[in-house]
Order: sequence, then C-alpha cells, then structure tokens
Amino acid sequence: MPEVTVYSTQNCPYCRLAKAFLDRNNIPYRSVDVGIDRKAAKEMVELSGQYGVPVIVAGEEVIVGFDTDKLRALFTTGKKPDMFDVIIVGAGPAGLTAALYCVRKNLKTLMISPDIGGQALESWNIENYMGYRMITGDDLMAKFEEQIRELEIRIELDQVNSLLPTSGGFSVKTVSDQEYKGKTIILSQGKKPRKLGVAREEEFIGRGLSVCATCDGPIFKEKVVGVVGGGNSALTTALEMSGIAKEVHLIVRSSIRADAVYTSQYAQKQNIITHTGYEVTELIGDDRLSGIIITNRETGEKKTLKLDGLFTEIGWIPNTSFVEGLLKLNDQKEIVIDINCRTSAPGIFAAGDVTSIAGKQIIIACGEGAKAALSAFDYLMTQ
Repeated sequence: MPEVTVYSTQNCPYCRLAKAFLDRNNIPYRSVDVGIDRKAAKEMVELSGQYGVPVIVAGEEVIVGFDTDKLRALFTTGKKPDMFDVIIVGAGPAGLTAALYCVRKNLKTLMISPDIGGQALESWNIENYMGYRMITGDDLMAKFEEQIRELEIRIELDQVNSLLPTSGGFSVKTVSDQEYKGKTIILSQGKKPRKLGVAREEEFIGRGLSVCATCDGPIFKEKVVGVVGGGNSALTTALEMSGIAKEVHLIVRSSIRADAVYTSQYAQKQNIITHTGYEVTELIGDDRLSGIIITNRETGEKKTLKLDGLFTEIGWIPNTSFVEGLLKLNDQKEIVIDINCRTSAPGIFAAGDVTSIAGKQIIIACGEGAKAALSAFDYLMTQ
C-alpha cells in the first residue's frame, strides 16, 4: 500500500468524510491542514491543480474531492448485502434523522450520499435550532454524524442516478456504477446549487470557483474573492470570507434580500464591496480563475474584477432528475408528499427540502425525516 496523504481544511465536511472513509477501511494516512500550512497549500495546488479540498494522494494517484469510483477501486473490496429494509438517499438533517429512527426500529439500513450534512453545511450561524443559542451548520451536522456513526448503518459515499421498481422492492444505481436493492426508499437528497450559466463554469470548479466557503474559504486567506448572490446564503458567505480574505466583492443581481441579523453585520464590514444590479457574464483565467466580468442589467456597463476565488450563492434546485416519471412532482420539481411523507409511489417516502413542504428549515427537515422513517416501518409491517 503506497503512502497516503490527505490535504484538507479543518471545517470541511468532505475532508472529514474522506478521512472517515480511509479509517473505515483501515488505511493509514497523513493529514495536512492546508488552511493553516501555506506551504502545504501551495504543494497541494502544484500536485493537483486544484484550489479545492480534499485532495488525496496515494503514491502516483491523485484523487480530487470525492471520486467514489477511484476511492473504492483503490481502497475497498467485498460484496454488499442483497437486500436492505430501507435505502435512504441523502444525508442531510432529514436523512440522518430518518436513519436514526430506522435503526431504532431494527431495520437494515443503507444510506447513500456524496456528503454527510447536505445543505445544512452551508449555514454559517444557526440561531433557531432547539438546544443551541447559536451553532454553525458544520458543527451541528458533525454532532449528527457522530451519533449516526455509532449505529449499525451502512453508509456509501456516492450519488444516486437511477431508481426503479424491482421484484420485492426497488433497485438503486449510482454514478460509480454500483447497484443496491431495498424494500423501501426514503428520498432526502435535498437540493443542489444553481449554476451561473456562463461559459467555462465547469472548467473552473475547484480552480478558483467554489460553492462551499466552509470547505475552501481558508485557502483564500489574505486574497481577493467574490461572492455572487443577495440572499441569506450569499451574505453569510460574504461575512465569513470578510474575516479570511483581504477583500470581498459581493455581486448582487437585483437587491439584497437577507434577514436583518445578517444585513446589520454586513453594513459594518469595511472590506465588502457591493456591486448592485450586476450579474456575472464571463469568467477569466488560463488554467485557474483570475477574474470575472460583470455586466449591469440596466445600462449594459461592464466591469472587470481581478479575483483569486469566486463563491456562488444564487439558489438551489431539487435533486429530482432521477425520479421524474416515477413520482409526482410539483411545478418546482419538488416531490409531492402527503402529511405522512408518502409519495405517489407505494414504498417510496420523502423528507426535507427535496419535497413540497413549505418550510425549508433544518428543524422541520428533522421532523419530516422521523415521520418518513416511521411511515416506512409501518409500510414494511403491513406488507
């Protein structure tokens, strides 16, 4: 086995999961915090060409982020169980709570998710979750994760791209070409970040363009960054980065639509420069992002901003493409559920922000996850 090095940052949930994956498979590794060690950060960029974490180096192999196919090929062996009582898709607040309730009902449970924490990881300050006066989304999800890892739950760091009925239940396939079977399904995969929709966007992901300030923010210490958006997520990202970066450019398409608790803090920051009425129309750079062009939506005026990094916070889209045609969706592509989290297909349940419920809150998602698990248990008992 070659020497394994994990380049990470302290608060990155993806980094923590990469280490947990290696720990679970008894793979020794050296952990390097590139948020603290600037020399190591430069070394990571030279090895991988990436400004995003985690980066895993195993001999000559360089794995950027969660490439589950490569991780499994390099580090795991073994056959998976034939049939689970319940397969939970997604591991945010709803999915993690559902998993807890499923295990307490003695259900053989599999959880499939590219991360643990979901959208909650993006929450900078949470002040409306019972039991905490204030806590970050990352810290709250770390507590959820710690509790779940003590239980008999199979966790696969992967992403579902197919769900079909099969004999005795359902077949789930993933992007890494794995197949799992379950008697019931709980969908709690939340939403994915909305894209800018400009040329070269995919090219710059991990090369200066990021959707996770918690993960990648420390890499941009004393640099110049941009944040796109005008809602709570954008302002909390701008506030977080104002304490790390030298200068933050906030690009707001129309107007700032954030809660007073964030706008009051934002108004006091001297190193946040706001460009209201502008949208990003071009990304600049060779192999890495070096700047952007923004255009005024009314006058057409263009500005060029030199940036080391850009964080996009312009909304979210439900992760429901793999259930279109199978389940009833509303006009927002959210899964339609009843009061007990049952979908239009018997045996499939859903919870959290991926559903049609009006309240998109962590505490509501947790309650919905519990309801979905209890509904799945009742379904299994009556079959």
